[in-house]
Amino acid sequence: MQPRYSQPVNRNRGPIMNAERATRFGRPAALAFVAALAVSGCGGSDTPIGGTLSGLGDGLSVVLQNNNTDDLTLNANGAFTFRTAVDDGATYSVTVLTQPVGQTCNVSNGTGTVNTKTGEPSDIQVTCSANASVGGTLTGLLAGRSITLANGVQRVTVAQNGSFAFAGVLPAGSTYEVTIATQPAGQTCSVVNGTGTVVANVMATVAVTCG
Repeated sequence: MQPRYSQPVNRNRGPIMNAERATRFGRPAALAFVAALAVSGCGGSDTPIGGTLSGLGDGLSVVLQNNNTDDLTLNANGAFTFRTAVDDGATYSVTVLTQPVGQTCNVSNGTGTVNTKTGEPSDIQVTCSANASVGGTLTGLLAGRSITLANGVQRVTVAQNGSFAFAGVLPAGSTYEVTIATQPAGQTCSVVNGTGTVVANVMATVAVTCG
């Protein structure tokens, strides 16, 4: 009867095999993970559209659109960005939907085609200037009421709270005095900062409060 010889056992073989197996079978997952990181690092193809607003008067607002949608209301000068990004290769067109009271805003560099290789458009400029010399803000007016304001021979009737303006640009250095020509029914309104001197390209802001 032949003697049986036991095969030598490498006690470290188990862990080594486990490590080799983990490396061998884990490699596809690792490669997939690295590929995912590479893709995510490249970023998406959408590009935000934005620019800079200047010249907007205090207490006023302007509404912009991109491609006749994505309304964006701005209440202060400075940088702005539309909420909806635009795909690479697609066009954009920034326009003014609603002008601020007493001002006209114009857009420059507002159209183009998105190219992710050159970066997002950043040279869009929206510039506002006064088309009225005297205006202001009305507060406290009840629904269904109206008030008529006067500046010399000029008249403006306001039927809701918010901004208002007297039409036309007055010569710089001329004076203005805003008064109430007709009070709203059942209410008494008062004017604050109603007098002053016209400054070129700036709309004077008067406050009218009703109680």
